[in-house]
Amino acid sequence: MALITANRVAGGPGSPFTVEDVAIRGVLLDFSGTLFRLEPSARLVDGMAQRDGAPLDADRYAEILALLTVPVGVPAHLPADLHEAWHRRDLDPQVHRAAYEASLAHPEFGLAEGMAARLYDLMLSPEAWRPYPDAGDALRLLKAEGIPVAVLSNIAWDLRPTFARHGFDSLVDEFVLSYAEGLVKPDPKIFRLACERIDVAPTDALMVGDSAKADGAAVEAGCRFERVEPQATANRPDALLGALRAHGIAG
Repeated sequence: MALITANRVAGGPGSPFTVEDVAIRGVLLDFSGTLFRLEPSARLVDGMAQRDGAPLDADRYAEILALLTVPVGVPAHLPADLHEAWHRRDLDPQVHRAAYEASLAHPEFGLAEGMAARLYDLMLSPEAWRPYPDAGDALRLLKAEGIPVAVLSNIAWDLRPTFARHGFDSLVDEFVLSYAEGLVKPDPKIFRLACERIDVAPTDALMVGDSAKADGAAVEAGCRFERVEPQATANRPDALLGALRAHGIAG
């Protein structure tokens, strides 16, 4: 295993680390907004319609995609009786579907009958997720340097088919998925579990993610943290490689 060092302030405010030489022996990577983004092609959304029969307009569609990928907080369109369920959605696939479909069926979206279920199914499709331009390069770099990788995600379905579709599955050592583990970020226990799975101490691990609240909680487990912006894939060509470089991982 390669020993990578970096002169870096780790984790930001409240971090137990200071500016010093630190070894990165393992990397934890978030999924949505970090490695991949929900960006379905026109073919996948063909025929999706509003209640009046008109095609789903671009602004409404963007709002729906934002809802489907919200990392924290409760959507404004979620019925009050499902607020408690929303906080458990990433632990139970059935609860996940019920909460999202109820949000999508809110009258404000004005979707045609059956569209809420179709949009939910779209979110689960590997075809609908596009990797960031440098995702493959970042994973290959880590593999080449002998640094094990865990994909750590609050999610209610198996991500392996999405990675396999792009040939990335062999570049990930472990998938630590909330629904399978019974833990969700920002609970420090799930970061410690991910580190255990790739056999590194939290103090030797780097977490890269797009949510300061959910992913940034890695510092409470003793990890370092680097945030990337969850922009459109076309607008974020090399943030993952930049995050690794910031911690001394450059090949």
